[in-house]
Amino acid sequence: MITLCGICISNYYNKVKLALLEKGIPFQEQYVAAGSKDEAVLSCSPLGKVPFIRTEQGSLCESQAILDYLEALQSEPRLLPADPWAAAKVRELTTFIDLHLELVTRELYGKAFFGGDISEANAARVRRQLEKNIAAFKRLAKFAPYVAGDRFTQADCSAWVSLPLVAMATRIVYGEDLLGAAGVDWKGYGKLIGERASAQRVTADRKAEQDAAAAKKV
Repeated sequence: MITLCGICISNYYNKVKLALLEKGIPFQEQYVAAGSKDEAVLSCSPLGKVPFIRTEQGSLCESQAILDYLEALQSEPRLLPADPWAAAKVRELTTFIDLHLELVTRELYGKAFFGGDISEANAARVRRQLEKNIAAFKRLAKFAPYVAGDRFTQADCSAWVSLPLVAMATRIVYGEDLLGAAGVDWKGYGKLIGERASAQRVTADRKAEQDAAAAKKV
C-alpha cells in the first residue's frame, strides 16, 4: 500500500491526497514535518520536502512526479486526458499554477501567515510578477466548470489547494486579492470542487490537524 508522508496543512500534500482519493487508490498517511533532517526522511526526499510517498518499490518525492506515477499506476478514473495533446495542456496549466502562481506567492507567506516580514521592494517585485503571471494564467484557465475544461483533472488538484493561498496572501500583504481583482472567480470554483467527497475529506483532515496544532499551543 502507498504511504503518503507529510502534513495536512501543506497544499502540495493535499494536491497528492486529492488525486489519491479521486482515483480511489488505497493509501495510508504518516505525519512527517517539512524540513526534517532525519536520515530516514532525507533518503526518501533529499531536500526534506513534503509530500513524498513510500511504496513497495521505493520512495518518490515531488508532487507532480507522484501524480504522474499515480496516473500510470491506475489509469481510471483519468486525471489526465487520453489524448496526448489534451494531456499536455493539462500539464501546462498545472505548471502555471504550481510555478508561476503559488511559488511566486510563497515569498509572501512569511508575512501573510507566520508573523514575518517582507521588504517593500520585494513585495512590490512579487506583486508585479504576480499580476503578469495571473494575466497569463487567465489565458490558459477555462473554468468550464473545471480549471482545464469540462472534466476534473490534475490541474484541479493543484488549483483547488493553491488558488486560495494566492488570494489570501495577496489580500493580507497588499490589501487586495490579486486573483479576484483580475477577475478570477476562485471562490465560486473552490465551492464547486469543495462539494466533491475527496475535497471534503481533505478539508476535514486539514482542519483537524490545524485544531490539534492550536490546542498544543494553549
